[in-house]
Amino acid sequence: MTCPSGRHVPEPDDDAEYTRQLILMCQERCQDHEPAVDLWATEEAQPVRLAVAQEPAARVPTWRPRDLQDVLDGTYQAPQPTVGRRDDGVGLFYPGRMHSVVGESEGGKTWFALMAVASELTAGNSVVFIDFEDDAPGVVGRLLALGATVKDISDRFAYIRPEEPLSIGINRLEIGQALNDLRPTFVPIDGVTEGMAMHGMELKDNTDVAKFGRMLLRPIAEMGAAVATLDHVVKDKEGRGRYAIGGVHKLNGLNGAMYVLENRKPFGVGVTGKSTVRIAKDRPGQLRRHALPHQSGLHWFADFVLKSHDEQFTEASLYRPIENDGPIRHPDVMKRITDAIAGAKEPLNTRGLEARVGGRKDVLATALAALVDEGFVEVQLGPNRAKLHTLLKPFETEG
Repeated sequence: MTCPSGRHVPEPDDDAEYTRQLILMCQERCQDHEPAVDLWATEEAQPVRLAVAQEPAARVPTWRPRDLQDVLDGTYQAPQPTVGRRDDGVGLFYPGRMHSVVGESEGGKTWFALMAVASELTAGNSVVFIDFEDDAPGVVGRLLALGATVKDISDRFAYIRPEEPLSIGINRLEIGQALNDLRPTFVPIDGVTEGMAMHGMELKDNTDVAKFGRMLLRPIAEMGAAVATLDHVVKDKEGRGRYAIGGVHKLNGLNGAMYVLENRKPFGVGVTGKSTVRIAKDRPGQLRRHALPHQSGLHWFADFVLKSHDEQFTEASLYRPIENDGPIRHPDVMKRITDAIAGAKEPLNTRGLEARVGGRKDVLATALAALVDEGFVEVQLGPNRAKLHTLLKPFETEG
């Protein structure tokens, strides 16, 4: 039993229902498309094509020792991030690798990914967006607001909103067909938590996290696309470190990069939002050299600024970090100092500030000196030559 064009031949061990669905799909598509790709033909999620009339190329066993000649003779080329870009042209994602973008809710994760989508479409490439959270109008509306054209979206963008597991019916053939037709350079996957739950997997189980990666992420990456999951961080700001919610394999299983978005100003229609972009992981090691070290241990890669004029027009910028060679200011401590002075009934001496602000005394002294130098706080001598501090004008942090 073959399809009308004779190009697709079911495998001998395919069950009857799978074969029937395959033939129906072929009747609809064989005239206009290349043969569908079934990336999930086995439980181990090894990428294999559907059987075709001609003999397919043999798959190289992954347990066979690898050829190391290019590494030994110096011709090996390290992976380079070429998908998406910062404003200065530095790429964001590695082709053929798995990445993650994590942050708090409404921290700009989807906007960050869509900025890279718009960049790829402008460059003439294709994108497949898999979404377990939002809907097509929301995603496409944002793309249009970012400047993507109707023609680019229509010709080279596919939006997939799964409502049932990949294993049901011909779902794996449908997504395989989309990937085969478009050959995308970028595949964002939004809503990993919801996606795992849909497939009956436990978020905190590292085995299930790895299984989800083998089932969905790795087969797509092996086609050459940069895959990026969009995920939430744990609620504890102090203890979250580099991790998204769930099993630690969400970080350990990545072979590309992980970005953490720290929101500074909320995003919304008609406002300018801002998030700091930090690198939590860079397996190929080509991104950190474009970032600056930070006391958190996460390198500062960029400032993501989204200026919304209205629902139809949004400007997105990803600024490179700029090292400050001027005096250390500690803006958060400066803000706490001015709030303490403003809330006091009388001018505060140094001891009074230390009691209200807390923290290290040397940091407080540095921040207080910056406030005096910049004209926010005035110092006068009081009884017993105590230094009394008065607020001259409010101080606000930049984000």
